Amino acid sequence: MSKTTASDPAPSAAEDQELGDAGSQLSTAPKEEAPNLPALGVIGWARWFWRQLTSMRVALLLLLLLSLGAIPGSLIPQSGSDETKVADFRKAHPTLGDVYDKIGMFHVYSSVWFSAIYILLFVSLIGCIVPRTWQFVGQLRGLPPGAPRRLNRLPAHTTWRTTAEPEQVHEAALALLKKRRFRAHRTGDAVAAEKGYLREVGNLVFHIALIVMLVAFAWGQLYKSEGNKLVVEGDGFSNTLTQYDDFKSGNLFTSDDLVPFSFNLKKFTGTYERTGPNKGTPRVYKAGITYSAGAYGKDETDTVKVNHPLEIGDSKVYLVSHGYAPVVTVRDAKGKVVFDDAVPLLPLDANVTSSGVVKVLDGYRNAKGEKEQLGFNAFFVPTFGGHASGTMLSQFPALDNPLLALSAYHGDLGADSGIPQSVYQMDRSNMKEFKNSEGKLFKKLLKPGETMKLPNGAGSVTFGKDIKEWAGFQVVQQPGSGWALAGALAAIGGLAASLFIQRRRVWVRAVKGADGVTVVEMAGLGRSESAKVPEELGHLAGDLYEQAPGASDDPAVSPDPDQEPGTEPPVPAEGAEKQ
Repeated sequence: MSKTTASDPAPSAAEDQELGDAGSQLSTAPKEEAPNLPALGVIGWARWFWRQLTSMRVALLLLLLLSLGAIPGSLIPQSGSDETKVADFRKAHPTLGDVYDKIGMFHVYSSVWFSAIYILLFVSLIGCIVPRTWQFVGQLRGLPPGAPRRLNRLPAHTTWRTTAEPEQVHEAALALLKKRRFRAHRTGDAVAAEKGYLREVGNLVFHIALIVMLVAFAWGQLYKSEGNKLVVEGDGFSNTLTQYDDFKSGNLFTSDDLVPFSFNLKKFTGTYERTGPNKGTPRVYKAGITYSAGAYGKDETDTVKVNHPLEIGDSKVYLVSHGYAPVVTVRDAKGKVVFDDAVPLLPLDANVTSSGVVKVLDGYRNAKGEKEQLGFNAFFVPTFGGHASGTMLSQFPALDNPLLALSAYHGDLGADSGIPQSVYQMDRSNMKEFKNSEGKLFKKLLKPGETMKLPNGAGSVTFGKDIKEWAGFQVVQQPGSGWALAGALAAIGGLAASLFIQRRRVWVRAVKGADGVTVVEMAGLGRSESAKVPEELGHLAGDLYEQAPGASDDPAVSPDPDQEPGTEPPVPAEGAEKQ
């Protein structure tokens, strides 16, 4: 038996023509042809433009442009996600802000230029996939092409002489190739086989998966919604627009798309590392809730943890923040309770040093019986380090030694002006300070259960012993995320198949020589140069050789390139290895 040899990897044009159908269309990639443009005519130019748009190089260029276009959306504040940052950027860079406005940099993903790239990429992929799929289906329905006239011109080939009849060799080769999962059939004086169709399947799956991802991304951006809500222990939330602290959504989202559900925060639990380099790091962060899905759903209990959201329909409820809400009771000059509620304060550092305001809007009358509004700047530390520490910053995030600092104001908070106000800030333009005996701003440090008497009998403020905690929830509704994940996984699988699976063809010819001895030729052809084709051909030839062993009295022969199949060569090929 002769050695399996590999010829030059790059056949000439004449050799390509000689191989005919056997060497053509090992992939479904469109052929690169020079456009045949008419001198004039809209149809000719439209055909040329379509060919360019659906070419692989243009698709890759559009994909690159889409990736580059997404960069400013990550670096520049976007109006859809944070209007405050956009306003700050415009204020700090007025000239640049005007330029960004004109070219859509503050709303990249809904800008005209980004949408144009997105749509062109979408059309390019579809225009590339449809003809390739149709061509591949045609290849699957057909049979592997017949053997070329000269198999020794292929990149990998081998030959030997055997006493077995050609029909026996053909039957053995057909059975062997089918056993190795080749699509094989008898054609003329040879057996033709092909394998590796999953390469093209993977290629098509990769492109289709890209379309699925593009559709899922567009769908999710148009119909998404995202809102945040701060909920104090004992309070609840209903999934309606008026309940959110802040809310943003896609262009096609409507309030009817909100998933109907509600929940109550029963208890928030947070534990922290007490010692070591990770002191203060949260160990447990969870919110125990009772929720109901739908307008008349049954109450169910669940626990929401960081990165473990509550899923209700298409909505996911994430736990994103936490803080404390001291219970404050305010009485007027006559001792009547005018305010009694937990006041959520916003944390300023990792140890939950917090600040906020207490606003008494209605029901308060001063010592003269006049209606007024009260406002208190509040500063809270869950673990006070003591006066010796010289700082009013918390030393630990847990409630080890809570302390509340209040400074008092009275007058008009401006809540009736119709201008929206933050619940965590106080407009002091129409407020007056309560003064202490020294004529300075009246303020005091309170421990749980202590009361602060306002000057001149104006009332009192009590810091309750019951300190509640609050949890910040983010409710996200983004349809299409499941399809996007499936598309990404399919794209990875399809790309892997197109890279690591090689489509190849094998032919086995057996004909009677001039001396009556059967000459067996085997050859393989792959889409690209690869060591796998000669190696695989060698294994196949070895298995077939066991069923059609070489003639013991004759040397192995490698026919001359110009020799016709089935004729006796004048001299054995150099380098042939006798069995």
